[in-house]
Amino acid sequence: MKDDFAEQVRAGIPDELPDMPPEEPGTSHAPPRRQVLGAAERRLALANALRYFPEHLHAALAPELARELATDGRIYMRRYRPHYAMRARPIGEYPARCPEAAAIMLMITNNLDPAVAQHPYELVTYGGNGTVFQNWAQYRLTMKYLAELERDQTLVLYSGHPLGVFPSPPWGPRLVVTCGMVVPNYSTKEDYERLAALGVTSYGQMTAGSFMYIGPQGIVHGTTITLLNAARRYLGVSGRQELGGKLFVTSGLGGMSGAQAKAAVIAGAVGVVAEVNGLAVKKRHDQGWVQEIESSLDRLLLRLERARREKKPLGVAYQGNVVDLWEKLVSAGVPVELGSDQTSLHNPFAGGYYPVGLSFEAANRMMVQDPERFRVEVQQSLCRQVLAINEMAGRGMSFWDYGNAFLLEAGRAGAQVCKPDGSFRYPSYVEDIMGPMCFDYGFGPFRWVCTSGRADDLGETDRIAARITDELAAAATPETRQQLLDNALWVREAGGHGLVVGSQARILYAHERGRICIARAFNAAIRDGTIAAPIVIGRDHHDVSGTDSPFRETADIRDGSRYCADMAVHNVIGDAFRGASWVSLHNGGGVGWGEVVNGGFGLVLDGSEDVDRRLEAMLFWDVNHGIARRAWAGNAGASFAAREVLGREPRLRLTVPARADERAVGEAIRRSFGE
Repeated sequence: MKDDFAEQVRAGIPDELPDMPPEEPGTSHAPPRRQVLGAAERRLALANALRYFPEHLHAALAPELARELATDGRIYMRRYRPHYAMRARPIGEYPARCPEAAAIMLMITNNLDPAVAQHPYELVTYGGNGTVFQNWAQYRLTMKYLAELERDQTLVLYSGHPLGVFPSPPWGPRLVVTCGMVVPNYSTKEDYERLAALGVTSYGQMTAGSFMYIGPQGIVHGTTITLLNAARRYLGVSGRQELGGKLFVTSGLGGMSGAQAKAAVIAGAVGVVAEVNGLAVKKRHDQGWVQEIESSLDRLLLRLERARREKKPLGVAYQGNVVDLWEKLVSAGVPVELGSDQTSLHNPFAGGYYPVGLSFEAANRMMVQDPERFRVEVQQSLCRQVLAINEMAGRGMSFWDYGNAFLLEAGRAGAQVCKPDGSFRYPSYVEDIMGPMCFDYGFGPFRWVCTSGRADDLGETDRIAARITDELAAAATPETRQQLLDNALWVREAGGHGLVVGSQARILYAHERGRICIARAFNAAIRDGTIAAPIVIGRDHHDVSGTDSPFRETADIRDGSRYCADMAVHNVIGDAFRGASWVSLHNGGGVGWGEVVNGGFGLVLDGSEDVDRRLEAMLFWDVNHGIARRAWAGNAGASFAAREVLGREPRLRLTVPARADERAVGEAIRRSFGE
C-alpha cells in the first residue's frame, strides 16, 4: 500500500479516465450551491475545468462535469478523488525530494482526512465553504509537483490552482499560497459565488487553504481561554472550580465550532451546543468532543439542572435548532451565565446557518430551489434568536460575538443588536476578551505537528513546552503571568483530553519568547534524536499579527485603521523572506468574504542549525510586527509588550505614539468647526 500510494501521488492526473472512487457511508456532503451562472458563464466554467485534462478525454468528461455543475453548483471532478485512504501518514511515506515538500503533503492530506474535514469529498475542511482546493484535479497536480519539488524551487498556488514550479533560492519558501485575492471592488458575497462557480477563486477560510488546520483542537485551547477569561471578566470568578454549575450556551459542531463542548468541560462549566446536522453531532460524539446527545428540549433541561446542582462539567449536544433552544431556555426561566454562537454566519445563505422551523433536509433543498425565500427564513430566524438572547441578557447573561459574523448578519437582518449610537450591544470576543488579554501581549495560537505520526513524539513535545512555559511563568511580570500559568496548566493536561484528530498535533497560546524557546528546543530534540522526525510549526491566522478583520481580530484597534489590511500583507511578506517553509494570504475567513484579509505560515523544523536561524528571525517578526501595530493604535497591553521587546532587542526601532491632549483636540475642533 505504501508503494501504491507513492506511485499514485507521482502519477498526478492520469492519461485515462480513472474509476469512480467508492464512497464511505455516513460521509457528510456540502449542500448544493446556488445556480448563479448564466448560459455563457456555464460554458466558460466547463471549459475552465477541462483545461486540466488531455483533449482525448474531453468528450467523455464534459457531460459528467456539466452534470456536477448542474447538480452541485460547482465542479468538484469527483471521479478524480483518489482511491487511497486520505489521512496524514508518517513523513517518510510521502514521495518527496525535500522534507519541506513531504511535510506540506502531510498537512494537505490531514486537512482532507474524513475524520478532520467537514465535507471531505467536496474538499471543504471547515466553515461550510473553507476549501483546501477547488477540485480534485488541483489536488492531484499539486501533490505531483510537491513530489518533484527541489530545495531551489517554489510551487505557486492561486486559490488552489497550481500555477507552476519556479526556480528560487534555497532560503525562500517552498510554497506560496493565495486564496480569494480578487480586486476589492469585486469582493462581495455574490462575486464570490460567481467566481467560485467559474472555478477561478476559492474561499480558503483561515487554515483550510493554507493546510494548517488540525481539527477541532485548533480552536479548543482558544475557546477554553475565552471561557476562563470571560468568567473572570464578567462573572468575577478566578478559576475552573468556580465555573462549576455555570451554564454556557452556544451553537455549531462543525469544524472550528466542534471544540466548544470539550472546551466547556475543560474550563469546568456546563456547556450545551445546538447543532442541526445529525452527522456532525454523531461525528463529534464518536470522537469524544461531546459527552452526551439530547434531541428533546424537556429532557435536556432536566439534564442541565442536574449538572448545575452537581457542579460537574458537562458537554452536551442538543440535536436541533439553536433558536428553539434559546426560546425554550427563556420560557422555562433557566438561568444562563454565558452565551455565544459559532454557526458559520460568514456564509448565512449557503449552509452556514439553518433557519428555525425547517428540517435540515428541507432547508438544504430550499436554499437551492428557492434562495430568496431561504434568505427571508434565515433573517427571520436570526431576529427570533436575537430576541431570545436579548431577553436572557436582560436577566444577567453575558453574551459575546464569536467572530463568526453573528452580529453583522443579525444586524443586516433587522435584529435588535445595536445601541442607539449604532454600535453593537454585545462585544466581539476579541474586542472584549482575547484582544486586550492575549493578542495585545503577543499571545496567540501557536501550533505544531509531529510528522512521525507517533504519539510518543507528541508527548515529548508536550513535556518540552510545559517545562519552558513553567520557566517563563516563574520569571514573568504580573502583566503576563496569568496567561503563562493558564498555558502551563493547559499543555500539561492536553494529552489526557483526547484532543488529537488526524495528525499528531498540539496548540498552545504562546507569546514571542515562548514560541521561539519552544521551537528551538524542538529543533534541538530532533537534532539529537529525542524526537524521531521533523516538526511543522505554524499558527492559526487568528493571531496577533496575521489578520486584519474589523469585527474580530482587529476589533480592538480604535484609531480607525481596523479596516486596513497592511498588517496581514506585511506579515506574510516578512515571514517569506525570514525563512518560512510556506506562506499564505487569503481574502475571507471566519467573518466572511470581503470582510477580512489574513495570512499564515508553516515552518519545517528538521534539526539543522539553518532552521535555528530561520525560526528565530521569523517568529520574532511574526509576533512583534503585530504588537508594533497594536501599540501604535494605543492599546495598553501592546504598549507594555512593545516596551519589553525594545528593552531586550537593541536593533529594533518602533514608532511610538504620543498621547493626544484631549482638551487641546476638543478645543481645536470646536474653534475650527463651530461645534
